[in-house]
Amino acid sequence: MYKYLFGPVPSRRLGISLGVDLVPKKVCSLNCVYCEVGRTTKLTTERREYILYDKVTSELEHYFANNPSPDYITFSGSGEPTLNSKIGDVLQFIKQKKPDIPVAVLTNGTLLYDKKARNELMDANVVLPSLDAATEITFQKINRPAPKLTVEKYVQGLIDFSNEFSGQIWLEVFIIPGYNDNIDDLKALKKAFKDIKPDYIQLNTLDRPGTVADIHAASHEDLKKIVDYWKLDNVEIIAAAPERKNIQSYRKDAETAILGTISRRPCTVDDLVKILGLHINEINKYLDVLEAEDIIETIRQERGVFYQVKHK
Repeated sequence: MYKYLFGPVPSRRLGISLGVDLVPKKVCSLNCVYCEVGRTTKLTTERREYILYDKVTSELEHYFANNPSPDYITFSGSGEPTLNSKIGDVLQFIKQKKPDIPVAVLTNGTLLYDKKARNELMDANVVLPSLDAATEITFQKINRPAPKLTVEKYVQGLIDFSNEFSGQIWLEVFIIPGYNDNIDDLKALKKAFKDIKPDYIQLNTLDRPGTVADIHAASHEDLKKIVDYWKLDNVEIIAAAPERKNIQSYRKDAETAILGTISRRPCTVDDLVKILGLHINEINKYLDVLEAEDIIETIRQERGVFYQVKHK
């Protein structure tokens, strides 16, 4: 069992993806209202070696020696991966050991104002930053950033990175009805897109409950209206969660283990992590599918969101 690697997981965008976790749960520069990993416990922009380079590369060395190659190796996980000051060194290690495996970085993009952070990602194949708001008031409302982070600084960092990076940029926009789907916010986002010039803009919304109780998912029809309003050629709506079952890395045993556990008693995501020993991101992938298929449901209690088998 690895501590800093997880999966391979069935990724809607990256196929069979081996995850690399470079920060503890949940160290992040944002505390987004929709985050499925949970509330940020350390809200910071301080970059340091949160998880040691030697520990991560040791696990990667073992994985490469004992497993087939995944479609992607992906920096993601329990928080913001670019907060780890050794992300560039880990990326170089992967490129030396497995030059044929593409590397993706799932990042909120907030630290790309830092030229050192930008430089460390230059050898990635795909960077998937997020941008949910291009106005300060909505940025504060949805993303609840660390002190001194502003939307102007954030967007300028994405622009600078786009101008310097030779790989692909897939910009994810998370739509929350009542938060960022009004005309003013959609206009501001479109202007930011034109300056950032990503290869793709990917619209997403909630699969499951976030950290705030009153938010809900946008419908596919809502997302389609936004695509039509923007009139941009590179916008796509991310595929629905059940399609993950068609990905080779989808593990029926993981789905069965989750269902077997919550059929005995309702559990939070953190409960499932402790009981099953799977990474939180991996568990989230399977919960997305099970809830989309109407097999499980959630109940919000004082300790958090609990998952239980739905009785029909």
